[in-house]
Amino acid sequence: MGNHHFWLSDAQFSRLEPLLPKKVRGVPRVDDRRVISGIIHVIKSGGRWVDAPAAYGPRKTLYNRFQRWADKGIWSGIFNALANAGGPPAQLLIDSSAVRAHRSAAGGKRGNSNMSIGPQ
Repeated sequence: MGNHHFWLSDAQFSRLEPLLPKKVRGVPRVDDRRVISGIIHVIKSGGRWVDAPAAYGPRKTLYNRFQRWADKGIWSGIFNALANAGGPPAQLLIDSSAVRAHRSAAGGKRGNSNMSIGPQ
């Protein structure tokens, strides 16, 4: 992945993997570990989807996966499981209820470059 790296170690991802949705419709999914790493990068760097390095996959995929998993409660399940297992490093914990994403933050035609995720 060039200068970019996965934010989760093999051991951390192996603990998360059973909590991720397995259903695939149509086109094969972009690698979950890569997408989660991109989402973590966006959150840690200030929450602008348009600034996500291409190495993490299409920005629209990062945004859509983040939103879809938020709507399905996947993030809450992940955070609860990690907290119950002793948790990841503190820098990976975020309050999923405080993270919001705007569709225009994905960099669409009508996107405002100032849009971000997080408390507004």
